[in-house]
Amino acid sequence: MVQKPMRGPVKKQIYCGIHQDQNGGMTMIGQIIKDGWIFELIPESETCEGWDIDRLAALQEQIHEKWQEYGFRVNNLPPELRQRHERIHGEAIERAHAAGWDPSLGDDD
Repeated sequence: MVQKPMRGPVKKQIYCGIHQDQNGGMTMIGQIIKDGWIFELIPESETCEGWDIDRLAALQEQIHEKWQEYGFRVNNLPPELRQRHERIHGEAIERAHAAGWDPSLGDDD
């Protein structure tokens, strides 16, 4: 039996940052970052540029725990968090539209 040589180490994927992400950051990773800002798990100045998937997954776990406290519903957020949610998502939608994002188009359009 002939064994094939092993390839070198697998490089971790590095995130480009929410402001360089496709669709103006309206992606699953962009959602994680925005929620991180809402719950103040990361500062709003943090774009997560250069983060690897493990670090983003750890942030996502923290966010999941926070959302769980509120039944995963925006309406259950206390007023301060609800206002922050509205502001952050409103600003993100404006940036995404300016970058050419069209929510009526799917990923393949």
